[in-house]
Amino acid sequence: MSAAIQISEPPAAGRIPPAAQTADELVTATRAVVEHELAPLTARIDTEGLYPKTVMHSLGAAGAFRPHLPDARPDGRHDFGAAIRAMAAVSHECLSTGFATWCQDTCAWYLQMGEAEARDLWLEQLAAGRVLGGTGMSNTMKAFSGIEDLRLTGERVDGGYIVNGSLPWVSNLGVDHVFGSLFTLSGDTNRTVMALVDCSAPGFTLRQSAHFVALEGTRTFACLFDNVFIPDAHVIDHDGAGFLRRARAGLVLLQFGMGAGNIQGCIDVCRGAEPLLGHVNQFLDDRPDELQEELDDIVDAVLTLAETPYETSEDFFREILQLRLAAGELALRASQSAMLHTGAKGYLSSAPAQRKLRESYFVAIVTPATKHLRKELARMEAEEV
Repeated sequence: MSAAIQISEPPAAGRIPPAAQTADELVTATRAVVEHELAPLTARIDTEGLYPKTVMHSLGAAGAFRPHLPDARPDGRHDFGAAIRAMAAVSHECLSTGFATWCQDTCAWYLQMGEAEARDLWLEQLAAGRVLGGTGMSNTMKAFSGIEDLRLTGERVDGGYIVNGSLPWVSNLGVDHVFGSLFTLSGDTNRTVMALVDCSAPGFTLRQSAHFVALEGTRTFACLFDNVFIPDAHVIDHDGAGFLRRARAGLVLLQFGMGAGNIQGCIDVCRGAEPLLGHVNQFLDDRPDELQEELDDIVDAVLTLAETPYETSEDFFREILQLRLAAGELALRASQSAMLHTGAKGYLSSAPAQRKLRESYFVAIVTPATKHLRKELARMEAEEV
């Protein structure tokens, strides 16, 4: 694994460190939460759908949700690389919690990139993990790619907007959570607004609509809006399309924490099987050293791009999408390799290999999914001709 990530090293024993100041301190603090609080719950999160709320609060207290947010840091700078590394450490153990971490990070990123009033009200609470949040932008990203229509419609009223509609799946939610989403304006579908939704708002309902074979512990709900009032103080940007263009690079860059953690976990499973099965595993494709080299190359490229998350050019975003596609495809190969290297033991209900196999499909399916990425890259290529 690239020295910049180092997610497979065990955390130091002892008390969970306070909120980290440097990137290395942050990763150390995150690993400690993972070892002492998350690892004992991983099996229950996977098999029972347990939502690791206390772990999320601990990750926030350790600083895991803060490094990419200049307005939540005393130095006023960003470190997307540190945020990706922290998320990778969580995802290496449990992708459900890694995905919840991405939701939290992304919700805070929306506020960082938005208008001052909403940012001042909510950013620090999300960065510290005192308030937990989700990202309701799957529909938005698909809509702007021509895959589906926007599902939320807002009407301007005194002091804010009245919003109606529904979103099928939004994660990391609860009645005391918030999430970011975008709605189109009634009578003017060319105008959109980005806002923070309070799940306790009158008229808003969370509905359990499905059960999943993986990522079940992510508090994923259908979100129903029945004349939900969104006050102006919760508006992130009155120009939703412009906001998405500014925020999209950071949104997708953060996802590499999930992919890197899952892939590294699969590689580590392969290596763990070597003492007993290496003499026959040597005949398999996608051996751990080969996968490691590919992952290191992706990680190095991502961390370079993560130094400039405010870049909005199409060429820059295309590089991100190409790497995101490569990470999703590598996750599928790595998880299959983990199963093949482990053999029959990988079928045990407690086996990490079968869990990581199920989790890896999420890396390739979560928006932007493999087919979405290929569609966007094809569009970009066609526009250049």
